Amino acid sequence: MIAYLEATGPRQAQWRDAVLPVTATVQAAVRSLTVTGLQIALVAHDDGRLAGTLTDGDIRRALLRGVSLDAPVTEAYHREPLVVPAQLGRRLVLAMMQANRIRHLPVVDAEHRIVGLHLWDDVAGGAVGERPNTMVIMAGGRGTRLMPHTEHCPKPLVPVNGRPMLEHIIDRARGEGFVRFVLAIHHLGHMIEGHFGDGRRFGVDITYVRETRPLGTAGALALLERPDAPFLVTNGDVLTDVRYGELLEFHQRHGAMATMAVRQHEYVNPFGVVRTRGIDLVGFEEKPVVRSHINAGIYCLDPAALAALPAGEPCDMPMLFARLIERGASTIAYPMHEPWLDVGRADDLARAHALRSTPVPDSA
Repeated sequence: MIAYLEATGPRQAQWRDAVLPVTATVQAAVRSLTVTGLQIALVAHDDGRLAGTLTDGDIRRALLRGVSLDAPVTEAYHREPLVVPAQLGRRLVLAMMQANRIRHLPVVDAEHRIVGLHLWDDVAGGAVGERPNTMVIMAGGRGTRLMPHTEHCPKPLVPVNGRPMLEHIIDRARGEGFVRFVLAIHHLGHMIEGHFGDGRRFGVDITYVRETRPLGTAGALALLERPDAPFLVTNGDVLTDVRYGELLEFHQRHGAMATMAVRQHEYVNPFGVVRTRGIDLVGFEEKPVVRSHINAGIYCLDPAALAALPAGEPCDMPMLFARLIERGASTIAYPMHEPWLDVGRADDLARAHALRSTPVPDSA
């Protein structure tokens, strides 16, 4: 699986904690390096565009030049750091780090805005301790849009480069310290149980909740033995390089009841748009782009959120979030920029094969 890392994995600090404004002082940069432990500060313009980077070495060299700690950070930072786009895979990121002898690579979008940070320890593979949090994987769907692949095979077991989709998801999460899994099964669920068993041969612990009828993307959660800590939920057909641990930490840091991972979706209107005021033409816009956020099918929930799920009633995740909002609970969005694919149709499956034609071990 390709791998894009937004944050630091086992460490608590994230790249956003390392962002400083161009008006900051060198002393503020020193404080940032100390607090985050990331060994780099990202200097940004007001609109989020990367202005430069600052490491401990940059500060020391500036001090040797006579720059004071009260001086603007712009007198010490590296103005043209090496950067990479979000879609670049782990192998190329690692190769660039090795070739340039660097331990940090800022990630920017097409407008040069900071969207992430690659760290050597994560890209090269750092040790991750086991997490006590559970991951629930919704694996009960029929996969009718993937016929004939799902005629005699549950969708989560449909292979991607020789391995079931569900196995990719579990391996990815295991690489971030998740070892407790609950699989919600229904259609051909016995085949999923037969493949994964108790999870021992995959180095994890797997239990099951069995739907006697389809309960939607959230309804099966009412069958859970209530977890004692925030837990993750993902659809069993979502392949992504999102950092599950970062999502969990984001949820906990904001004290949310429920967090939904969302992705920006762009729709290009195929026609030129005419702006009118009454019968008067007031302007034109050629094929405008409409941007919105879509549900990525990955969530983090506080155990108390389960109180909004009556046992045995069908419920989808958007419905659960709507109920929580009505109750005044804190429901937040986690914006994703990592590679993501909802394998719902045959062409999605073909794309999944292409993306993982040269896989990198998930835990590496």
